[in-house]
Amino acid sequence: MDNTTADQTATYESEEAHAGGLHGSTPAAWTAVAIVLVAFTVGAIAMVMGPNWLLFWISVGIAVAGGLVGKVMQLLGFGARSSDHH
Repeated sequence: MDNTTADQTATYESEEAHAGGLHGSTPAAWTAVAIVLVAFTVGAIAMVMGPNWLLFWISVGIAVAGGLVGKVMQLLGFGARSSDHH
């Protein structure tokens, strides 16, 4: 029996499965998306509550911070390198 596949690690996504490669499946992208999702949720709550403009602008700041956190994480090596995508 051939054991060539036993030494290979299992991957849930392969670059061949997607036309563009990673499609944002990196810790930096997931973190940025989670932070921005929280920001949009807080912003939606702010709009329902009155609107509460202070809370709304806080949510805008959180969304901007999420983008910055994602970029910093990418620069620290937790995101896709420029050569990883087309």
